[in-house]
Amino acid sequence: MPLSAQPPASGQQYLLAASLDNARHLSSLLRAVHFQDHATCFATANGLRVTVEDAKCIQANAFIQAEIFQEFAVQEESVTFRINLSVLLDCLTIFGTSSLPGTSTALRMCYSGYGYPLMLFLEEGGVVTVCKINTQEPDELLDFDFCSTKVVNKIILQSEGLREAFAELDMTSEVLQITMSPDKPYFRLSTFGNAGSAHLDYPRDSDLMEAFHCNQTQTNRYKISLLKPSTKALALSCKVSVRTDAQGFLSLQYMIRNEDGQICFVEYYCCPDEDITESEL
Repeated sequence: MPLSAQPPASGQQYLLAASLDNARHLSSLLRAVHFQDHATCFATANGLRVTVEDAKCIQANAFIQAEIFQEFAVQEESVTFRINLSVLLDCLTIFGTSSLPGTSTALRMCYSGYGYPLMLFLEEGGVVTVCKINTQEPDELLDFDFCSTKVVNKIILQSEGLREAFAELDMTSEVLQITMSPDKPYFRLSTFGNAGSAHLDYPRDSDLMEAFHCNQTQTNRYKISLLKPSTKALALSCKVSVRTDAQGFLSLQYMIRNEDGQICFVEYYCCPDEDITESEL
């Protein structure tokens, strides 16, 4: 019997029940935000959001829409719990990370509510494994208040452009400086490492540029140590949206297409480094 068709044990009503034919769709997205051990999960009728934070300076969100799942049922307006993300990823890949051609690990995920574990039923090749992962009280998360009306500058790039940039820039630099402007240099990435300063410019009419909406010139610095975790999502993505608000907060939204062609998103928010003086620019 397919996992999605299996009834709950003893007729128990789950607050959250979800099924996936291929658990890799979930594990690859969760790996893209796995830079801390713990994550907070939010489930609504729209799908699942998994949030990871570090040092109150960076927040990552993986969005898995309800349509990605073969079954996705939430009995309350929202269901929230904290979980050890490292353990969850270990369980999701319990049959290994690379399946044989034509095989995949089916997943059914169930949660009964506060104080209950997250139950995972994983099946591959007729073998079923059941995992119970303890859940915790969710922490209060940062609200970056990054709504579209507060966005000052926004560009959309093909991800390969940003991947090349991270490969070329000097990562011995403590900060990555991002300049976005309606005028030249339009979009500039700068580092200040052991070998000196390095700049990479993208003209607004570059083949890599899919959209360019810059209203004012902004130059902000971000700690590379905070941005490095986002390169996991960058490696999986096909497009990236780079946005800043008036305070210089940065949003990197990665569009990721899974093996079945379905679209998911991973978003990183990062606060700017200390103010830079004009003389430094």
